[in-house]
Amino acid sequence: MSENGVDEHPKEKQRGPVVLRRGRREELTTTDQRLLDSRGHTDWVHTDPWRVLRIQAEFVEGFGALAEVPSAVTVFGSARTGRDHPEYDTGRRLGRALAEAGFACITGGGPGAMEAVNRGCSEAGGFSVGLGIELPFEQGLNPWVDLGVNFRYFFVRKTMFIKYSQAFICLPGGFGTLDELFEALTLVQTKKVTKFPVVLFGTKYWQGLYDWVKSSVLDGGKVGEKDLELLYLTDDIDDAVRVVNEAHKAWADAH
Repeated sequence: MSENGVDEHPKEKQRGPVVLRRGRREELTTTDQRLLDSRGHTDWVHTDPWRVLRIQAEFVEGFGALAEVPSAVTVFGSARTGRDHPEYDTGRRLGRALAEAGFACITGGGPGAMEAVNRGCSEAGGFSVGLGIELPFEQGLNPWVDLGVNFRYFFVRKTMFIKYSQAFICLPGGFGTLDELFEALTLVQTKKVTKFPVVLFGTKYWQGLYDWVKSSVLDGGKVGEKDLELLYLTDDIDDAVRVVNEAHKAWADAH
């Protein structure tokens, strides 16, 4: 509170580039939900074509904001990771190591592991980027983001993660992290993107998933040996940065 009783840091909600505070942040739906939920009245038949303009604007805004970001690595992880959790310290050290290796760090811009990575990158003098998303609950960009862009639509945001990254590193996370992980793997497998390593950081957390993919998906003939090689597990920050560096060098040599 300031001296006159006004809250200088009120809770807020992001709606694309718009910030909602105090009573204005109480919204029952999100833009994504309104786009995808076609149940109910048929007014959507008339309004959906106009949503294309908003979607187009988000792409233009994202491309414009991120066009001059240097070579970057996107790091995913749980928003629920507390600042006193060992994984927060890991994320902070990882962000620092990536910055010292010359990479910008891109995260979802939220709290937890994302904040840790942005914080480590910013503290090391790196370029710390956060790509936020409109959610039904309050979140907002963490204070360690140097360049932040807020999106309404998940699919626009996902495009930015892929387009402006040289690699993905996945810290322990939930459904959002798993979503981004498998989308990245699909794009690499189908050669929509090339020279794009996907690192799973934390073998204790990720080993079960890796073993399941190997024993069920691979052994069931749903993927090939080469597909399994797209995943790289490690517990060592220097090792993760090495994988990113080698892939980036290979990409640079090819271009």
